Amino acid sequence: MAGDTRSGSAKARPRLLLVEDDAGVRRSLQLLLQAKGFDVRAYATGAALLADPSVDGASLFVADYSMDDLDGIEVLSRLRTRGWAGPAVLITAYPSPTLDARARAKGFDVVLEKPFRDHVLVETVTKLSERRV
Repeated sequence: MAGDTRSGSAKARPRLLLVEDDAGVRRSLQLLLQAKGFDVRAYATGAALLADPSVDGASLFVADYSMDDLDGIEVLSRLRTRGWAGPAVLITAYPSPTLDARARAKGFDVVLEKPFRDHVLVETVTKLSERRV
């Protein structure tokens, strides 16, 4: 179709999955990452994310560690079992060398300690996204 700017040189926005049980933090991170060019799909629970059949096409995964239903590591483990192989970032208010080692062993590329500055998360997901191209 003539004049269609969605094709050709237009670059698709990387789809990012975000699971965070704190509504305020989830919305803040969603808005921040959308403003930086990501197509963010945000979920309040790991179960909600896993129930969505569209998640398999996502480029990146960002998860809170401590949530009411499944922790972020378990959510990534289940995504990996389904064949999803994208990069992942774990965010946690409970950092420890043990958690870091466990998260990395389960497939997380980066573990970020809360609270973190917005630019740290943006730079992290941008670099991971560029690695996937």
